[in-house]
Amino acid sequence: MRNRLATQPLFDLSKPGRRGARLPKCDVPVQELEQLLPAWTQATEPPSLPEVTEPEVIRHFTNLSTLNMSVDTHFYPLGSCTMKYNPKRNERLAGTHGIVDLHPYQPEDTIQGMLQLLYELQEMLAEISGLPAVSLQPAAGAHGELTALMVAGAHFRESGEIRTKVLAPDSSHGTNPASARMAGFESVMIKSSDAGFVDMDDLRSKLDEQVAVFMITNPNTLGIFDRQVSEISDLVHKFGGLIYLDGANMNAILGVTRPGDFGADMMHFNPHKTFSGPHGGGGPGAGPICVNEALGAYLPVPVVVEEDGRFRLEYERPRSIGRVRSFFGNVGVLVRAYCYILSHGPDGLRRVAENAVLNANYLLSRVRHILPVPHGQRCMHEFVATASDLKKKAGVTAMDLGKRLLDYGFHAPTVYFPLTVPECLMIEPTETESKETLDAFAETLFRITEEPADLLHETPHSTYTSRPDEVTAARKPQLKWSPTSDSDKTNH
Repeated sequence: MRNRLATQPLFDLSKPGRRGARLPKCDVPVQELEQLLPAWTQATEPPSLPEVTEPEVIRHFTNLSTLNMSVDTHFYPLGSCTMKYNPKRNERLAGTHGIVDLHPYQPEDTIQGMLQLLYELQEMLAEISGLPAVSLQPAAGAHGELTALMVAGAHFRESGEIRTKVLAPDSSHGTNPASARMAGFESVMIKSSDAGFVDMDDLRSKLDEQVAVFMITNPNTLGIFDRQVSEISDLVHKFGGLIYLDGANMNAILGVTRPGDFGADMMHFNPHKTFSGPHGGGGPGAGPICVNEALGAYLPVPVVVEEDGRFRLEYERPRSIGRVRSFFGNVGVLVRAYCYILSHGPDGLRRVAENAVLNANYLLSRVRHILPVPHGQRCMHEFVATASDLKKKAGVTAMDLGKRLLDYGFHAPTVYFPLTVPECLMIEPTETESKETLDAFAETLFRITEEPADLLHETPHSTYTSRPDEVTAARKPQLKWSPTSDSDKTNH
């Protein structure tokens, strides 16, 4: 019954005359609506909204929430998109009245505390990245990528250079080539070597004076640190190009090394992945960018600056690319990141990375006996295993394994990315998980690989929705519950 109530739309629960609240009689003089609002603002018919009682509303949404997997309820080994438990302390601090009650259009004199917080966060991110100029404005990691490439474009236009290409490895996140195209560049793929690093011969063959930026994720999506990064940086800089560091995997090197020190000219942070904040569901998000001193003049406005102990938003930057986000950005997410950084301090941030790497290597040592890990005996924050042998032997795919893990109470890891490894599972345990959790995950994965293929092809068995046709579901979602749904779990 719980699942049925959770998946039955509120409109199906609606009965005429039901309500969740009753308002008292009006105790002020009554005026006709026409006297208060012009006719063009008034609807001819009341909105078609569900009529339900308060218990029905509460039970519907409470039961609906139990169908979710989240970092608060399950282990999320979701590689390439760090899903770690976020301390509730940061949520409470970001929810204090002095922060949530502020309005973005308040006079600057009345928000000095918030401006100081944002200024200090800029300084912290500059120190962590090794890049001195910071914009907190972008609304997500991909938005940060786009903003940084727009900064690069402005830089080359002002210098009179016409550069049309952005290079990115074949193992990069899909946002890299997408951001390049949106910023007006041609995206060119660089091959990976057998070891999982950038293929230097392929890079050299594609480098010329048309290259504006080389985008690299380091550690990369295979979970390994490309030790060639300084050589890559020198090579790209020799041709006048810039290095962009995709900061998605900063969780592995936080406080250990800095992108600016190994050659990056630009980078973005994912505060929700590297630090602390809500993750998933489409937002809200933030994607601050850090750039070298020469590129700082092109950053979006406004930027928080300090003058004689006072803080203000600076808009007068004639070389700026302009505003890329309404207001100042998603400040609530930035506050959580600020609290996380302050709570840990420099030594604590380094321990975050060390524990993330320790957990990943421990889990790798357990999983490699179950599924091969093609690239390296050691990893950084994540590793990529493959079910290719299992598929050849028993017809069991990476998707089968990921779906079956749901039945055992583990969220599925990323499957089929990066594209350079067939039948891959990308697993990232993060620093917040215990040894017991990692052992339980490894043991469950082993148990699944011993199960019959026919059973695995039909998983998951315990969820309301099993295996939807994902393309059709995205284009033609079935939102209405019907009594036959319990026996036909694949169509939703």
